[in-house]
Amino acid sequence: MSSPRPDGLNVIALVSGGKDSFFSVLHCRANGHRIVALANLHPAPLPQARRPPGEASHPPASATSAALAASTAVSGSVGHAGGVPGNEMLPEVDEDEHDLNSFMYQTVGHEVIPLYAEATGIPLYRQAITGGATQHGKEYSHYQRSTSSGNGDVAGPHASAEGDCREAGGDIAPEDPDETESMIPLLQAVKKAHPEANAICAGAILSTYQRTRVESVATRLGLTPLAYLWKFPVLPTPGQSDPTVGSDAQLLDDMAAAGMEARIIKVASGGLDESFLWTNVASAVGKSKLARTMRRFGTAETGAVIGEGGEFETLVLDGPSTLFKKRIVVAEEDRRVVKEGGGSAWLRLGNASLQDKGEDSNVARTDSSVRIPHLLDQKFAGVLEVLTSAEADGSLSLRPWSRSKEEDIIPRLGALQAATRQNLQQWRFVSGSKSASIEEETQSIVKQIRQRLRQHSLPPSAILSATVSLRRMADFPIINSIYGTLFDAPNPPSRVTISCGNALSAAATDANIAVYLTVHTALSPTDRQGLHVQSRSYWAPANIGPYSQAISIPVASLGSAESLDVSSLPSGPRLVSIAGQIPLVPATMALPEPGENSEEDAIRLRLTLSLQHLWRIGVEMGVQWWTSAVAYFPRCASSVGSEDGRMMALRARLASIAWRTAHMSSSESSPDGEEEDESGPDLWDRRYNPQYTTYSYSGGKEDGKDKVVLPDRPAFPAVPPLFVAEVDELPRAAGVEWHAHLGVGHADERSVTLRELHPSLLLAGEEGKTMAVSQVIVRAGKGTGTTSFVQTVVAEPFYVEVCQRAQHGIVARDALAQLGQVDIATGEPAALVSYVDVEMLKAGREGTVADLGPVVPCRSLWDDQGERLAAVTVYHSVFC
Repeated sequence: MSSPRPDGLNVIALVSGGKDSFFSVLHCRANGHRIVALANLHPAPLPQARRPPGEASHPPASATSAALAASTAVSGSVGHAGGVPGNEMLPEVDEDEHDLNSFMYQTVGHEVIPLYAEATGIPLYRQAITGGATQHGKEYSHYQRSTSSGNGDVAGPHASAEGDCREAGGDIAPEDPDETESMIPLLQAVKKAHPEANAICAGAILSTYQRTRVESVATRLGLTPLAYLWKFPVLPTPGQSDPTVGSDAQLLDDMAAAGMEARIIKVASGGLDESFLWTNVASAVGKSKLARTMRRFGTAETGAVIGEGGEFETLVLDGPSTLFKKRIVVAEEDRRVVKEGGGSAWLRLGNASLQDKGEDSNVARTDSSVRIPHLLDQKFAGVLEVLTSAEADGSLSLRPWSRSKEEDIIPRLGALQAATRQNLQQWRFVSGSKSASIEEETQSIVKQIRQRLRQHSLPPSAILSATVSLRRMADFPIINSIYGTLFDAPNPPSRVTISCGNALSAAATDANIAVYLTVHTALSPTDRQGLHVQSRSYWAPANIGPYSQAISIPVASLGSAESLDVSSLPSGPRLVSIAGQIPLVPATMALPEPGENSEEDAIRLRLTLSLQHLWRIGVEMGVQWWTSAVAYFPRCASSVGSEDGRMMALRARLASIAWRTAHMSSSESSPDGEEEDESGPDLWDRRYNPQYTTYSYSGGKEDGKDKVVLPDRPAFPAVPPLFVAEVDELPRAAGVEWHAHLGVGHADERSVTLRELHPSLLLAGEEGKTMAVSQVIVRAGKGTGTTSFVQTVVAEPFYVEVCQRAQHGIVARDALAQLGQVDIATGEPAALVSYVDVEMLKAGREGTVADLGPVVPCRSLWDDQGERLAAVTVYHSVFC
């Protein structure tokens, strides 16, 4: 048994009796955390008039387990829940008996739950489920109703060393509460009994519906949410020995290896019938039986073999002896099939009892038997290998940008007409006070943002992404808490945060903070999609603060009202804003330990790990290609000089090799060759998404085509532009932060144009110098209803003789005028953001910075070949 780490968490484990919740417990222990209590939500007891014949409201006198007595007294299930001498047959069930079929909680098999206290030796707390699923979306917001406060009183006996079961008290708001809120009084009671508790774990694997609800409750109660099984099937797995089983079934192999026994107690799939009841899914026989049946009935999409689409539910009877001191036994005659119709059937269990395990095969198993996925998957392990190989000296052969034929470009651009209304806007906010505290400055900016939103009659959800530039990274916690008050709905905007040090003065006078927002002024809430994972997992870092991993919008939504092609919104190309990614180890939310690695080896690992985070989020959001990206590095030891210049040039080159290597591979990002996205087999999808209301969907296909991958070569044959910015500091003192400006998804070859230009700079003393201009055009709709989004990246070289920034701006605008990318209102390009060498800013004339719009001042700026740059500007425009 592994010992808890000194920095380990004290975890409340939400358990339903199913395999996932207990496997999550094992992963918590394997990561050095301590389980202080089990918590369960069960169906409210039936009214006396509706109790099945022979079932009493109080436990019989022969019940010997204090834990059982407490449970049965409150749940209404008597000796049939276990611990009662004799071998009573189950009574007949009246016609009203049914499972709650909750999206949120497994309720079938709840009669056996009280036995887990004695079986594990961990205190068990229970609470009756109140209310139903009043919010049917995948995302959950407690602001849509008044929440319960709960008094946290506990009914029943006190805890014992053996573990006991107690009923949590608490008041639920009487006005039609969502069942999610039932967790509040339960967890408050646990926290009252175990004040050391600071985390909560659950078993969500692919279900956004369940994960977001647990996270909502956890963050309100100050608990760290843990979801180590989130996206577990798409993480690196050992080689498959059974060719008929996909990587999703690897989870069942891992459960078997850990010593779990999990029996199917409910089936709800056209492919499964009652003959599958009591099958042990954590066994080779049970797994193969499930896999063969799923494929025969065409239901083998990712997650189905492990029951993530609601195909079946399980009950854990045993586990490794480090967790289960005793096993649960239910005789065959005490298992009664209940048929609900529509292909659903489940087992009602009686006379469950505990059995000493003795010297069985599970005794030797320890927490180390739990397989923890590798930090890097195969694709990015390959990236790291390239970075550490001889190819890192610059000899890597890379494919250049594809160049469209001139005759193909000009007619298309000539047909573009600037949108009469720019729905995509860039807002810039800085504090106006030079003497204010950081709290006052941030509050001032938040006030300005609220006022601007009110002026445009917009909700905070209109904000898609934010760039936050700080003078001091130490101010970030204060800023974060105040900034977070802007958002009270799920999926706040994505965000990138950097510290520019004193260089911020060049872009924002003497302010200590500048905030740049991308805002959509005409976005329907149903068109805005987000990804906000706040739980620790093995997948990617949790976004615990007021920002999402990603926000996605349709390109068609950017057009003016008269040109908007509404029919293209759900299916046309989408733009995805991604949060900045730093190299945190997802399971611990800490930076990788350097160990015996050199500084350069550490940089290579950080580059690779944070790039993998970017990729995994992109794949989850259906991204096929990035429009451009920047890799931020913290400052070198001293001001930019020859030595630091060489170091930054090396880092730029390493970032370029990692970026290009990741784009060279055409293999899938997920191990089984299937892209994982938010369209997975969620219980929510099964009920509300027409694509999944039947089992005819094939998880590996979309509209008869193979799923796209990142990068999607047919539609995007080029490597997107990358540059490197040296700033002052990064969050968590990270060594690198990757930020992709946008991802493009749901696009094909016909809707995308890529090109590259190198216009000459006609400045005195700099003959032969050229700018690098890269452009992507993404079209949505057809004919007169076409909306085109255009992003142009202009990289200007660093000059020996420092010129005024105004001259650079004029040249850049001349180049863009040739491309047709101008803002209709001003006749100037619409800048998303400008990254400018601070020396260029200091040399520029007064007022130039304000003219540029959002500016990130950089200590130095580099292209992907390790050459100095004066500025890089990213422009966005919309044409209809």
